Amino acid sequence: MIRLFAAAALCACACAAVAQAFPTKPIRFIVPFPPGGGNDTMARAFGQKMTEGFTQQVVIDNRAGAGGNIGAETAARALPDGYTLFLGGVGSHGINPGLQKVPYDPIADFAPISLIASAPLVIVVPLSLPAKTVGDLIQLARAKPGALNYASSGNGTIAHLSAELLNSMAKIKLEHVPYKGTGPALTDLLGGPVQLMFNSAVAMLPQVRTGKLRALAVTSAKRLAALPEVPTVAESGVPGYEAASWYGVLAPAKTPRSIIMKLNGEIVRIAQLPDVRERLAADGADPIGSSPEAFAAHIKRELARWARVIEEAHIPRQ
Repeated sequence: MIRLFAAAALCACACAAVAQAFPTKPIRFIVPFPPGGGNDTMARAFGQKMTEGFTQQVVIDNRAGAGGNIGAETAARALPDGYTLFLGGVGSHGINPGLQKVPYDPIADFAPISLIASAPLVIVVPLSLPAKTVGDLIQLARAKPGALNYASSGNGTIAHLSAELLNSMAKIKLEHVPYKGTGPALTDLLGGPVQLMFNSAVAMLPQVRTGKLRALAVTSAKRLAALPEVPTVAESGVPGYEAASWYGVLAPAKTPRSIIMKLNGEIVRIAQLPDVRERLAADGADPIGSSPEAFAAHIKRELARWARVIEEAHIPRQ
């Protein structure tokens, strides 16, 4: 028994020493999308501050492809030593596992560190559509089932499924028209073939502020700082509705708890920095910062929520 206690104490001391020394070399931060997008911007904002805080370089490694699955698999198979991090999100740890067979387990293969930000979508319509609120939109949809088309940047995206969630909760039928990216979808929204669109706030803000599109609501649980006058969908008559892109930092499973907690403390600190909060707000995102346990619970809720939406919308698995 004494030997067991001694061994446990020795292990605890060793783990503490490892955490105290960490990091002693550069950290690879895998982003599962190309440079220049929202995911990449988020990773670089936090990576830069982590480099300053740890005095070790955080290197952004863009591993794009397969809707984020390539980057996720790369991270899942990396050594669990704290020197490989992964920027997870609503795709890799929310939607993709319900849509297709992914080459990783979103729960078993990862150790959550912290949820870092949430970026709601905005529901926008052309000025020609006689709907000034979500309530008006629902009435129009009920009056003419299937007559309203919504654009998205592609099948299986958060924009697509956010609209399907509204279909389910409001008992309406909006017809999906997928596009290869936001640009073509926005062109047709302004031109008339589609009547509404769910998209990121940062992409829609210029169109709303110049009066080309009308913002009906934001999809988050609370109003967006960049659009304080625009209500949430829940405020607009669909209680309980909430959908958003989100970002979080994960490590490979079995990364030592002591290192997870050191990384967590640094990431939570960064999320509260005024310049980081200002930068994220400009991109239509709300910084968060959470415990590993809260992030793990969030992932489980998101996996269940989007699997249910996919099933109810009869979206075929790819």
